[in-house]
Amino acid sequence: MLRVANIITGLGVGGAEMMLVKLLGALDGSRFQSHVISLSPDLGLAPEVRQLGIPIDVLDIEPYARSVLPAVLQTRKLLRRVQPDIIQTWLYHADLVGAIAGKSLGCPVIWNVQTSSVDPAGISRRTIRVVKLCAMTSGLPRAIVSCSQAAVGIHVALGYRDKFRVIPNGTVMDAFKPDAEARRQVRADFNLDENVRVIGMVARFHAQKDHPNFLAGAADLIRTHGAVRFALCGLALTPDNEELMKLIRAHGLERHVVLMGLRRDVNRVLNAFDIHTLSSAFGEGFPNVLGEAMAAGIPCVVTDVGDSAMIVGNTGLSVPPRDPAALANAWRTMLDLPQADFIRLKQEARERIATHFSLSASVAQYEALYEENAARKR
Repeated sequence: MLRVANIITGLGVGGAEMMLVKLLGALDGSRFQSHVISLSPDLGLAPEVRQLGIPIDVLDIEPYARSVLPAVLQTRKLLRRVQPDIIQTWLYHADLVGAIAGKSLGCPVIWNVQTSSVDPAGISRRTIRVVKLCAMTSGLPRAIVSCSQAAVGIHVALGYRDKFRVIPNGTVMDAFKPDAEARRQVRADFNLDENVRVIGMVARFHAQKDHPNFLAGAADLIRTHGAVRFALCGLALTPDNEELMKLIRAHGLERHVVLMGLRRDVNRVLNAFDIHTLSSAFGEGFPNVLGEAMAAGIPCVVTDVGDSAMIVGNTGLSVPPRDPAALANAWRTMLDLPQADFIRLKQEARERIATHFSLSASVAQYEALYEENAARKR
């Protein structure tokens, strides 16, 4: 049995963290034994990991401290106890710390890249400094997993060694599927009429997700489709977010927007939507939520950032980022489809994820990569 130590910057609710949890739950337990090391006490997803029976060690390290030496020394100490055959790192700071610690122990390291760009508009200068250090030390890992084809060229241009393996973030098809009862219940919870058309977005309130673009597009759309409602689900998408409320009021959307906040039952929430949108401005790799929405039979309108347009394919529509008029027009096109065509689109969206982006296919690629590199160690 191969021991895999997963080192991650933190276990907050995010795309990389959620992919790690999915992978941990799907690896063949007869062949792989997992362990998680979190470099920070941001542990929103820790209960899900512990529920799988996987041990977690938590360090309390400033992720972007001037020196990574304390993090390397503490991580190395834990690794000596765990004695892994493979180290899988997640997120930039964990990549840097894990590569140095793993190299000092002679253990193969595999990095994981989950973003497609390093944009100063949404990433701190301290994070950019860590990315540059990763580029300088990218000779240390045996391989670099990228969930996104778009991310590969961007990171190579930043100075990364071209050791990339593209493994898309897979979707659990049994967990995300059409559910008429969930649709009814969630809509009832938020006073949404069964027949009203709902455009939703599941994404934390962050510059990357570009909620101002979404809301400007919504204001444009209601000029012609005044009965549509917009549902926003994710971290900080609540009425006490004053910045968000100012945007909603500025566009006159108070009666049109439903704020759902952070939900753990996203598989149910997605069923309440007719269209799912991701209005991101930059930085997406392979957004998990697109696969989840499409698996639930929800067609998507996305901005062409990262692999979003590729994921959607011809089952939805893509528009340029930061273009609310284009976003509104794409929504109009989809809302105005004949009912039979819209139903066909829903079916094709789920079929596309099942065929190309299932979790089982992604896990098989991770397992093969681990065995290949562990064999090289032996």
